[in-house]
Amino acid sequence: MPTWLIILLVGVVLLILGVAVEAAQFLIWLGVIVLVVSLILGFVGRGKSRV
Repeated sequence: MPTWLIILLVGVVLLILGVAVEAAQFLIWLGVIVLVVSLILGFVGRGKSRV
């Protein structure tokens, strides 16, 4: 399983937990950051495999 996919799944879980628990709003931001990082890693990884 690729690393970026694992990070993406963690980000989705953190987003769901952050939305479910209003008191833990920092989880929402952490989930967004993790999702963005995983998407960037996914695109970079695909770019390297094409070359």
